[in-house]
Amino acid sequence: MTLSCEHISYTALAEQFGTPLYVYSQSAIDEAFARYQTAFAALNPLICYAVKANGNLSVLRRFARLGSGFDIVSGGELARVLAAGGDAGKTIFSGVGKTEAEIEYALTAGVKCFNVESLPELERINRVAGRLNRTAPVSLRINPDVDAQTHPYISTGLKANKFGIAVQDAPAAYARAAALPHLRVTGIDCHIGSQLLDSAPLTEAAERLLVLVDNLAAQGIVPEHIDLGGGIGIPYRADETAPDLSAYAADIAKLLAGRPLSLILEPGRSLIGNAGVLLTRVEFVKHNGDKNFVIVDAAMNDLMRPTLYQAYHHIEPAETPSVAPFEADIVGPVCETGDFLAQGRSIAAQAGDLLVVHGAGAYAASMASNYNTRPRAAEVLVSGSEAKLVRARETVAGMLAAEQACL
Repeated sequence: MTLSCEHISYTALAEQFGTPLYVYSQSAIDEAFARYQTAFAALNPLICYAVKANGNLSVLRRFARLGSGFDIVSGGELARVLAAGGDAGKTIFSGVGKTEAEIEYALTAGVKCFNVESLPELERINRVAGRLNRTAPVSLRINPDVDAQTHPYISTGLKANKFGIAVQDAPAAYARAAALPHLRVTGIDCHIGSQLLDSAPLTEAAERLLVLVDNLAAQGIVPEHIDLGGGIGIPYRADETAPDLSAYAADIAKLLAGRPLSLILEPGRSLIGNAGVLLTRVEFVKHNGDKNFVIVDAAMNDLMRPTLYQAYHHIEPAETPSVAPFEADIVGPVCETGDFLAQGRSIAAQAGDLLVVHGAGAYAASMASNYNTRPRAAEVLVSGSEAKLVRARETVAGMLAAEQACL
């Protein structure tokens, strides 16, 4: 058994680029995007890739070339989109804490729409737009109080969450937006959470938004688009199944039938999550009484999800192992008990073996840090038999270059 990314073995990639190493498959990216296009073909949506999932410039450029728009949550992400050749006019600016500088940057760049999350943000965007003598397109992100039934840290559609405007407050918020002189109301938006393996909550959220759309029409406010956010999950475990995109699209098509609303979607994880892996080398196998540890060179700073969300990632050897499997925690060298990639896992590995951590295309590199002064790992994009280094491995010298020992 030799595991590969397209036509290149993971062993060869690790030998060429070192470990830890993020590896992305271009064909997997293309196929994931095509699945959305096919499922929602009848609705012709604007698919806006959520940059926060993985903001590598080559990944963004690939999505731009596929015709994707982008969902951003910071001025820095907008800079990434533009540097990668993305279209600001197909970019949605979300997020609860947009600064005046970020709003000015986005207005000047010509973003398609601001997803507004509070009344104070409405006032701020209006003020900045007035100063620039512009009209800002806005969509209000509505919190529909729908339980996405996902991890509480990635649930965003309940009234207890910080995101969006409560549905009962929405009519007044829209009235205020329509009254402000430098705003133009263009849409209605929601995003209820992440890693949803059942599309039913997404459909329920859409139904609640459309009730609000009808109520707004009575006020003379007619949104041009409905943005249903992202949140579609991917199977991390063998017993998990991804939602049926075609069935979800059919449900939405029924709800939108006869309505002059264009559709926007903001998928992230479901476009890039299973297109990437993290390669890591076993440093030691340690036996602590009845407890076994496989100590690898990747750590929580390379893949935060297991520590932060108790998330599961399938891990297996890149080559046929020469030892029998045993139960162990797979841990990194970071000085934290919470530094683990997996716990209580059956694994066949010994020192020097290469392990493949699956489902690492989303929220791995984008959440990486330099904790314990660890350089962030390199990133490689594979297309067929070609591997391109799309982000060089950091060096300690580079990390220290911006600091000064001045005391």
